[in-house]
Amino acid sequence: MKPRAGIIGPDDSVQLISEIAIEYNDRLKPVPFIYRNPEEAPDIIQKNQHLIDLWILAGPALYNSFIKSGVNQPFFLLQLDGASLTKTLVEIGYNDKRNLESMSIDMLAERDVYETYRDLGISSKKVHIQEYTYDTPLENLLSFHQKLYQERKVDICITCLRSIYDQLRLQNIPTYRVSPTRSNIRETLSMAVQQWETMHFKHSQIAAILVKVQGMEKKEDHNMVSYDLHRLNLEIQAAILNFAESISGSFVTIGTGVFVIFSTRGSLQETEKPIGSVLDKLTLITDLPSNIGIGYGDTALTAEENARLALNHAQNYDSFCAFLVDNSGTIEGPLKEQEAISYQYRTESKEISEKLKNSGITITTFNKILSVQKRMGNGSITAAQIAEWLKMTTRNARRILTGLVEQGIAEIIGDEAPTSKGRPRKIYRVSEGHEMNK
Repeated sequence: MKPRAGIIGPDDSVQLISEIAIEYNDRLKPVPFIYRNPEEAPDIIQKNQHLIDLWILAGPALYNSFIKSGVNQPFFLLQLDGASLTKTLVEIGYNDKRNLESMSIDMLAERDVYETYRDLGISSKKVHIQEYTYDTPLENLLSFHQKLYQERKVDICITCLRSIYDQLRLQNIPTYRVSPTRSNIRETLSMAVQQWETMHFKHSQIAAILVKVQGMEKKEDHNMVSYDLHRLNLEIQAAILNFAESISGSFVTIGTGVFVIFSTRGSLQETEKPIGSVLDKLTLITDLPSNIGIGYGDTALTAEENARLALNHAQNYDSFCAFLVDNSGTIEGPLKEQEAISYQYRTESKEISEKLKNSGITITTFNKILSVQKRMGNGSITAAQIAEWLKMTTRNARRILTGLVEQGIAEIIGDEAPTSKGRPRKIYRVSEGHEMNK
């Protein structure tokens, strides 16, 4: 599909760019947008972004306008250089037979101006230059020319902006305008097309996401009955399936605790659910080490091979992390995670570690419980709250808390009235390692 290129600028610039864009008719569709004043540009860009794939800006002064619009689309600036200035100087000196030595010139780099004058064998001693940076107010450029002309320091003003050109001409100040050369326009359009095609090709690459939860087939946990194990497996599959749906991917189970999602690079990069959200979900569902490997490739085979390589790096790095390998073999990772709750995978307390081992509770589960308790804000927790946050049954949560109480790591501090018929629910306080040593 040909990208729709929004060409924005004053009428003469847009007309010239659109004329040259016809040469790229098989790779690009130009859509012209003309303004009378640069201040109109942000509104034009914002209102028409849904019609456009990329933007061609008719000069560097439009950079701020594009940023101000808040539009997140590719854009390309037409740059003005020594060749553009040469074209204007030829018009002044050859066509109009005017002196080229006493000038005020805006926006162009000093180096480009001085090199152009030197190449043409013209003295630049009386040439005044006002370079442009993206934070330069446009009214400063206008006053720059006005002041120099009124003080008789220059005979001619040269500007790169149509709006300043029009204002100076209304004041009967001899003014000429620098505009992009045809070769510059062609270079910019070629760059836009090439970058778009490269980006589009990358977005259409196949993405393979390998998820592996280690130890599912031999999970040994005396706090977990067979029904809980089935529920755990279903919880894991549901979390991965939901992510697959968010990136329009196909989901396949390829072994116990091993899953693969096939999608496209573009869908994965544009999703509102980052890969860290899958890891967040898995850390709440299970204590078992869970890793993700992402691979990009031009074929499904290449993408899957890269995903396996990425998964291997993730497993060798740490539990609950993700790595990525792209089609060039570049490895990236660990990818950043956004955690719903924050906890550690280890403890520095040997006493805590020994007691957790005796109770058959992993350090990760213990730290999750501490994190949930901290999140509750009242220094206490119930089995129902643990079950909700860690995605387990209330019975399993109750067994874990009972084990912590037996080892002196937690205590029962009260009862909570049930919401329906039944026994009051116990309220627990889980101690951290430094509290136990007091």
